[in-house]
Amino acid sequence: MKGIILAGGKATRLRPLTKITSKQLLPVYDKPMIYYPLETLLNAGIKDILIIIAPDYAGHFLNLLGSGRHFGARFNYEIQEEPRGLADAFIVGENFIGKDSVAMILGDNILDHDFSDAINSFKSGALGFVKEVPNASAFGVVEFDKNNKVISIEEKPEKPKSNFASVGMYVYDNRVIEIAKNLKPSSRGEIEITDLNNVYLKKGELKVGIIEGMWEDAGSFDSLLRASQIMQAKAKEMTD
Repeated sequence: MKGIILAGGKATRLRPLTKITSKQLLPVYDKPMIYYPLETLLNAGIKDILIIIAPDYAGHFLNLLGSGRHFGARFNYEIQEEPRGLADAFIVGENFIGKDSVAMILGDNILDHDFSDAINSFKSGALGFVKEVPNASAFGVVEFDKNNKVISIEEKPEKPKSNFASVGMYVYDNRVIEIAKNLKPSSRGEIEITDLNNVYLKKGELKVGIIEGMWEDAGSFDSLLRASQIMQAKAKEMTD
């Protein structure tokens, strides 16, 4: 199992904070934001990791993270020249993925959940994760039937069919590369992760797990502050 952290994009919603650095390098309490998704992959046993970054601040990531040796891992880097959608990670990362399966996490997603069992038991198909939230319409929304089987996925619907939002962690078999290549751009001009997941759903090969722990998509000022406060409280608990 290979791992990808998608840390590209321009993060215009966080200007002026992101005028001089990448969103994923902003502090979340006492660590750079990217440490949290990185630790999620490492704690799940994934040690071979590709970090996809925008060209403007590539050197900042290299200076911070290096080869990965300090983390007991191996890091590779790829430049994403333009943000073309989350599914583009598997096209950019094609050579890195090779013939392996891959777990992809978004560089601004902070999760307090152990994915090691899910990673170790993964065989084929696609695996996503959701959390029940009060504002599901801001995310990809997953609808389940009475047997907890996925029946639909919609990207930021005005009227969500459930309160379960897709969190930024996904696991796929090697077919994900070719599926991503064949996706058509959405109205936003991006190849969407929801469209990719729907390909697996139509094949009957998408599974979704519900997480109970903390999840913050730290892409806004409020969620960035909230994530820092949560991590501060967690650190205080450990020292008390």
